[in-house]
Amino acid sequence: MKPIKIFAICAGIALLASSLAFVTDDTGNKAIEPQPIVANGDGFAVLELFTSEGCSSCPPADKLLGRIQQQYKDKPVYVLAYHVDYWDRLGWKDQFSSLEFTNRQYAYTQSLKSEMYTPQVVLNGKSEFVGSNAKVADESLEAATKGTPKAKFDVQARTEAGNIHFDYTFDRYENDGILRMAIVQKHAVSQVKRGENEGRTLDHWQIVRKLHTFRLNPYGKGSNQFKIPQGFNTKDWEIIGMVQNEKDGKIIAATRASFAKQ
Repeated sequence: MKPIKIFAICAGIALLASSLAFVTDDTGNKAIEPQPIVANGDGFAVLELFTSEGCSSCPPADKLLGRIQQQYKDKPVYVLAYHVDYWDRLGWKDQFSSLEFTNRQYAYTQSLKSEMYTPQVVLNGKSEFVGSNAKVADESLEAATKGTPKAKFDVQARTEAGNIHFDYTFDRYENDGILRMAIVQKHAVSQVKRGENEGRTLDHWQIVRKLHTFRLNPYGKGSNQFKIPQGFNTKDWEIIGMVQNEKDGKIIAATRASFAKQ
């Protein structure tokens, strides 16, 4: 079955997403001018899948995502699955879905001038393709990890008093750069009782449960915190940090947070 494209999006959602795009509050910090980086083959890839339990075309993409996560686990490849909410009205409510993730996908359709559909993959905020296309996925990941220059970006985290505290360093200040922190549940299983996937047991990998956004400190390092989500532990969950251009959506750097032993 071909991926199902969503041509009719609620006007309110579209308007909200359009106004949000990749923009957050602007502190006006422009203390350091961006410095060019020479490509050295030390690349990375952020693979963002937009999916839904209500979409019959999505399980193959979810399965591919799990294979990629396992295959590239020791490489700078960061896999994220966002469950969108526009399928929820068609018979089955996805327990992981969020309007926030629908808005993120919509913002990408604007910056990439693409259609909005599931399963859709966005790679490094620069290109998109059908999420179940293994050949394109592997070729794109290989090219990204070989050819994309990588800035030095590091995140150290710890849990304390119901919060996750983190410190970060980034050696390339971007005037339009923002910091994204994705809270990721590595695996889950769902029993779907209605909708296009009625009667199926679905495996999910790298489920984004929350995406936090912060301003980048113009001096290359900073600290912040957010609330620990219910069920979080450092074995079955992880935190992936991204530096993203808030205007064009391109991802400049990414890393996994390292948790201090407690």
